[in-house]
Amino acid sequence: MHAMETTAIGTLTIPRIVNGLWQLADGHGSEVDTAVAASAARRYVEAGFTAFDCADHYGPAEEVVGAAGPDLVAFTKWCPEPSVSGAAACAEAVERACARMRTEAIDLLQYHVWRYDEVKYIDNLHHLALLQEAGKIKHLGLTNVDFRHLRMLHSSGFRIATNQVSVSVLDTRARRMGEWAEANGIALLAYGSLLGGFVSDKWLGKEEPQEAELSNWSLRKYKRFIDAAGGWKPFQALIESLAKIAAKHTVPLSAVATRYVLQQPGVAAVIVGSRLDASNIEANRAVFSFTLDATDLAAIAAAQDELTALPGDCGDEYRYPPFLTASGDLSHHLSEDDDVHRKEVERVIAADGRVEVSSGSPYEPIAGYCRGVRTGNTFVIAGTTTRAMPSGKGVVGGARAADQSTHALDIIGGAVRSLGASLADVTRTRVLLSSVEGWEDVVRVHGAVFGPHARPVNTTVGGITFIGAGILVEIEAEGVITSGPRVRF
Repeated sequence: MHAMETTAIGTLTIPRIVNGLWQLADGHGSEVDTAVAASAARRYVEAGFTAFDCADHYGPAEEVVGAAGPDLVAFTKWCPEPSVSGAAACAEAVERACARMRTEAIDLLQYHVWRYDEVKYIDNLHHLALLQEAGKIKHLGLTNVDFRHLRMLHSSGFRIATNQVSVSVLDTRARRMGEWAEANGIALLAYGSLLGGFVSDKWLGKEEPQEAELSNWSLRKYKRFIDAAGGWKPFQALIESLAKIAAKHTVPLSAVATRYVLQQPGVAAVIVGSRLDASNIEANRAVFSFTLDATDLAAIAAAQDELTALPGDCGDEYRYPPFLTASGDLSHHLSEDDDVHRKEVERVIAADGRVEVSSGSPYEPIAGYCRGVRTGNTFVIAGTTTRAMPSGKGVVGGARAADQSTHALDIIGGAVRSLGASLADVTRTRVLLSSVEGWEDVVRVHGAVFGPHARPVNTTVGGITFIGAGILVEIEAEGVITSGPRVRF
């Protein structure tokens, strides 16, 4: 028996290994018997693994933890489609989760944002924070939020307890976020540490599987991660290095992979998939029997040097191509986009018309302007700032110009999309700052937004006096919609 490592998340004390219930969702095999799954959950609880991770879309996962008893800690996620917002929708989601989990208050509710440029998610977080104040939610967290937006929400004053992100020997995107999160009291909950089962003795030394051999969502999803990281050959070299370390410490290969993640900055706990026969309890216990030393970490780093870095930041696989999901797109997560708006834009433009879009700012009708205008294939976006917090206290992004820029660029992105264009069509931006202090952080945000798409020409100036309390930055954009080849010299 090895001593259980625990961690604190707010008022919660949990083991550093959390039982994940994603495999109860459709796409992981046969239909799940809730009573059988609840019985297996009890075996984990009795072994000391008392924390479980669910979601609104993980099949009967919430009902399973509800049936497993009150002496456990249950996390869940709310992943509404981008158009779902408002106090009533938030309250309904919380009440539904409470009913399923047979609790009066959710231990940790983790919110997922599908589109940052659908900025009403800020309002949803505000309503969830009010439900937290009312005692319906004990702690409020996030899932798959990138570093820029995590920092922006923190600067805005939201009390964020956790962010659940992919972290593994293959996926090291969260390192910088982890260092910042650790310094700012936000715990990272890591998932994907075993790459859906690929990081195991079962796959060590095996030939690359064909598509037909990937029998469930987990394998299909994480095979895409492996492919994006350079393919099967460097992955095999990576798990071979883990196998040697496992032999040194006389633990399973999977324990080394999990231990590695637990030693990463900011990681409070790792979510490991639970099984209906509870057969991985001893392997999970083994994680607490050793620590990776400098030699072990150097060997892992040497194998990682042969990998290709995964694209983007944490959670980008759910927002931008290449989609590293089970299906290779978002069809398992979101319904098809309503194309009525797009077709209307196309109809007006084809008739040599003009399209105007609003961002909902109260000043637009007062001052007689709109957020964006398109004529033909040309569009322009008005000077855009962050907006007031729904609480009326301060602005989104707080007192950091860089974090205000993140929200302003999200508003711009939404306007560009409403005009039937994309950020790759932006040809010019202007960034106006109240002070040159902090300018470099602002332009880094600009680079993070436009770098993956197309680089517009830009002018950045400081020393501007803005209308509106607390405003530190304003950004304009314009562009031309093109479909031909692109080249960069």
